[in-house]
Amino acid sequence: MTASHREKRTDFYKDISAFWHNLYDMEYALLDIKMETRETVSEIREASKRVYAIFDKTADLLRELEDDTLLELGYPEESLSYITFKSIPQECIIGRFDFVVGEGEIKLLEFNSDTPTFIKELYHVNEKVCRYFDCPNPNVGMEEQLAKELKRGLLSSWKSLQREGEAKIVFTSHVDHEEDYLTTRYIQELAGVPSEYVSLDRLQIRDDGLYTPDGERIDVLYRQTYPVEHLVDDRDPMTKEKVGQELLQMAVEKKLAILNPPSSFLLQSKGVQALIWGLHEEGSPFFTEQEHRWIERYFLPTYLDSETFEEDGLTYVQKPAFGREGDTVKILEATGKVLLEDKNETYKQTLPVYQKFCPLPVSVITTDEGEKEASLMVGSFIINGNPGAIGIRAGNAITDNESYFLPVGIQEK
Repeated sequence: MTASHREKRTDFYKDISAFWHNLYDMEYALLDIKMETRETVSEIREASKRVYAIFDKTADLLRELEDDTLLELGYPEESLSYITFKSIPQECIIGRFDFVVGEGEIKLLEFNSDTPTFIKELYHVNEKVCRYFDCPNPNVGMEEQLAKELKRGLLSSWKSLQREGEAKIVFTSHVDHEEDYLTTRYIQELAGVPSEYVSLDRLQIRDDGLYTPDGERIDVLYRQTYPVEHLVDDRDPMTKEKVGQELLQMAVEKKLAILNPPSSFLLQSKGVQALIWGLHEEGSPFFTEQEHRWIERYFLPTYLDSETFEEDGLTYVQKPAFGREGDTVKILEATGKVLLEDKNETYKQTLPVYQKFCPLPVSVITTDEGEKEASLMVGSFIINGNPGAIGIRAGNAITDNESYFLPVGIQEK
């Protein structure tokens, strides 16, 4: 069975162009499908819309906070003037919520608002897998919605600069990272506007703006996969100048528009979830009664210290305010004993937040090696405030970069 399944999977995915069905020389995209009812899909979308409304409202509050408070929420000092700058009406063009979905509950783990990946998988590939398994695709029509909102975001960004003529739009990423590069090219193609791809290392910073290697001044820079918390530390390898910070300053001075916009990084810190939960616990009038009910229903208790969980004898998760792929995440008992931790510690210096532990549901998946049990986390996109495509990462109890992409189909009654 194993060899034939491997062959079937390879045969199936080799027909999908510019897609990474294997990553880091390991199986990534499964030739398997998780069936969900229409009702569950609809509840995930409803949760996404409501949770986004809470974040959207909180963004205005974050802009009013003192710098000291923003630092306490984990933002790098170098990013402060950038993140409170409102460049376009949209807070976030492409964002992704990570949910635990099980036993009639949907709980938010985190919001990847700045540089979410998992896009081509859910918007393009999921449809093909549904056809293979002959079932309806929960993400039908979503690719068109994404294309429309990308165009709208690019147009808003161009208008924000108040320049004459045609916009010079550039899409960028690390060219040597297959997933980042192909995700960015997919989005560029989907946007369907005159544009150019230039790898990050070939962008040229000058006094009056950002330029392509051919000397054309860039108006709008689309960086789908390069996080601001890495950008602020970026230096020119030759001159040691802080090129990342110069780039952010250009956005503030309107020499350049950057997408996702600055506000999407403002919502990326997991410290924001601690702020939202704190306001909810004290019954703050900042949120309406309806919003308080949504927070109670979808958010997990999240704090900037572990005291509450230790006093109440609860298992909790320690995670970095800005972290990705499960890196530097620990699951701890109330006594402080580590139950499980990710082997990577890239974000050790980042402010930690503490969240009530909510176990991921476990299911059997079919891989090239045969059947195995995996923990399932639901990714649900939010596109300019509207619910988008959904899909599943299947892997360890802490979802890391070795997780599989598990497509989703609709279970017809």
